[in-house]
Amino acid sequence: MDRRQRKTREAIFTAFIKLLSVKDFSKITVREIIDGADVGRATFYSHFETKDFLLKELCEELFCHIFDAMNAENNHKHIFECDAPDSVFLHLFLHLQKNDNNILELLSSQNNELFLQYFKINLRELVKSQLPLFESRKSNILPEEFWINHIIYTFVETVKWWINNNMKESPETITEYFFLAV
Repeated sequence: MDRRQRKTREAIFTAFIKLLSVKDFSKITVREIIDGADVGRATFYSHFETKDFLLKELCEELFCHIFDAMNAENNHKHIFECDAPDSVFLHLFLHLQKNDNNILELLSSQNNELFLQYFKINLRELVKSQLPLFESRKSNILPEEFWINHIIYTFVETVKWWINNNMKESPETITEYFFLAV
């Protein structure tokens, strides 16, 4: 993707994020998005097939860096740049604290269930890769899929609690709370 295409895509994302922070996803129109991004309808559709596809792409852009950050080369290939800490869960909390791409507004907006759904999908693979961290806490009678689901929902509820309580705890402390709750 060339620089012009990236700028157009970023403008569309920015306009969409602004709208999502104040309006229900189902009530946002493509016209509002293109007006906010100052692009034409054809330009919008050359980047995104539909508004739903835009939402999916936005979520992938927002979450892919965080979940891909701990790959074998430990390279960041996406929109955020940072130094990943030892714990991938601490890494997630640090991104949330920094409010990368206004992710807090999206997770606490009236559209938060849309974002949490994508967040959980991405979190599943991460949790699977980190299962050894939780092995000592797992009962032998629990099916692995149940255990993975439990960890995901514990993490998501920890994030929601932290955001709702104005993130008073440091990322290190909230990570510790998460590990104690699992």
